[in-house]
Amino acid sequence: MGRTSDAKERLLEAVIELIWTGSYGSTSVDQICERAGVKKGSFYHFFESKTELAVAGIEHSWNEHRKQLDQTFSPVIPPLERIWRCFREFREEQEEMQAKHHRVLGCPIHSLGAEISTVDDKLRDTLQEILSQFIRYYESAIRDAHYQGIIEAPDAPALARILFAYGEGLLLHARIWNDLSHLNEMEAGARRILGVKDNE
Repeated sequence: MGRTSDAKERLLEAVIELIWTGSYGSTSVDQICERAGVKKGSFYHFFESKTELAVAGIEHSWNEHRKQLDQTFSPVIPPLERIWRCFREFREEQEEMQAKHHRVLGCPIHSLGAEISTVDDKLRDTLQEILSQFIRYYESAIRDAHYQGIIEAPDAPALARILFAYGEGLLLHARIWNDLSHLNEMEAGARRILGVKDNE
């Protein structure tokens, strides 16, 4: 039973890595099985299709990432420091992946979404839900900062969407140019968007 569970876990991890380092369209079931070290018959024992595996893999990866986000955006941490910590973690993750794959990979959710949003409704809907959940972390921090008088943000949901789009845009540029320096001014730009004074 342990080996069976491990095979499923390896398939989930393999599909995310292959999509992140390449693309969904170019990733085949054979490649996923090879990367996971799992026979093709085992693949179809767990999943009916590549799409079903991709959805499960994305949800699995997101659930794991949320554990970190729950700590990063803990209410006991000052509101804006939650956002700055999230940005630092973005940078650290990108540095780790660049060292491993010799490329800047950017955000896997946005890279995948840009590729499949017009051709795969099931995957698109999964990605939209994850992005909505992620934005709510920013929203909670912005709302707390507003209530504490740190920033002026009466419409926290709108500002959270703007801030999220800004950060993800920088990650996309870093991937396109294969250059992490695009992330150097992430916090400085966010401060301008949020209207944060230099001493705060």
